This record gives sequence, structure tokens and C-alpha cells, in this order.
Amino acid sequence: MGSANINPTYGVIARFADSDALMRAAQAATRKGYTRMDAYSPVPVHGLDEALGRPRSWLGWIVLCAGLTGACVGMGMQLFCSGVYYPWNVGGRPYASIPSFLPITFECMVLFSAFTAVFGMFGLNGLPRPHHPVMHAKDFGRAQIDRYMLCIESADPRFNEKEVTDFLRTFGPEDVSTVINPHAGEG
Repeated sequence: MGSANINPTYGVIARFADSDALMRAAQAATRKGYTRMDAYSPVPVHGLDEALGRPRSWLGWIVLCAGLTGACVGMGMQLFCSGVYYPWNVGGRPYASIPSFLPITFECMVLFSAFTAVFGMFGLNGLPRPHHPVMHAKDFGRAQIDRYMLCIESADPRFNEKEVTDFLRTFGPEDVSTVINPHAGEG
């Protein structure tokens, strides 16, 4: 059972016509101390993660470790099979022929890296998430076409709806509106 006193407000969202205005608003919001916010745009905006105060992603390092693990597994599997488990002397060749093992080692490295990149991206992004409250924001579909949006969430410790609305209006957005979470208070 949900509690009746849960705040139904998800946050306040501002819609901008260009990426420069979004960047200015995001940088100012970070300087002001807001930490729970997100930006939405139809194209990648260089420097937006830094403007939002986001740390660099760990995904690259995770994929590197997975690739090295895949290479070790591929090489180790072949060394074990041909050198220990089933040694077979063919034409006087060595049991552990490293050059002949490189293609499978490379393929295992690529396989482990690719799966880790895909599933790691899903995990780090919190996907799959079929519903998000910001999808109910006014004209949110335009963020996929031609508008740039910044949402400061009510979960932010500094959040005050009126102050955030007034703050976002100082950057000349096309619109500022409150995002209501239709599922607030549910189970």
C-alpha cells in the first residue's frame, strides 16, 4: 500500500529552443548546487555531462576488463585443451602453439567486450524502464525532434518548486512546467 503523503511532483522542466541555452541553464544549476537533474535533447550536446556535474562513465573500464578476461579465457581454454586435456602431436608441432591460438583469443575478447558493453550500458542506465514520469511533461515529445529540456527533480535536497521555476525562467526558456508523477503513492 502506498502512503498518501508522497509528493506527486517529480520535478520542474524547462524547454529551450537551442543547445546553448540548455548548457547555460545546466551549468548555472550545477553552480547553484542542484545535483538531481537531467537534460534531454534530440542530438548529443558536447560537454552536457560535465555541465550537469556528472562523473565520467565507468563503462569503458568495465568493457576493457571484460575484454581482457575474454582474451584470457580464450587463450586459457585452448592451452588447456591442446596442452593438458588432449595433447596430440601433429607433425612435430608444439602442443601449445600461441600463434595458432590468436584468432580464437581475439574472438573471445570481442565477444566478452560486446556483451559487457550492451548489458553494462543497460545496467548503468537503469534500463529497461518502460515508464518514466518525465514522459508526462508538457510537449516532452519535442525533445526527440527539435527542443532541449532540463528537468530539476524534486528528489534534489535544494528543491523548492517556486524557486526552481523562477530560477529556470531566468534563462529565457520557451516554457517552464511542473512534472507530475502519475504513479506517486502507488505500491
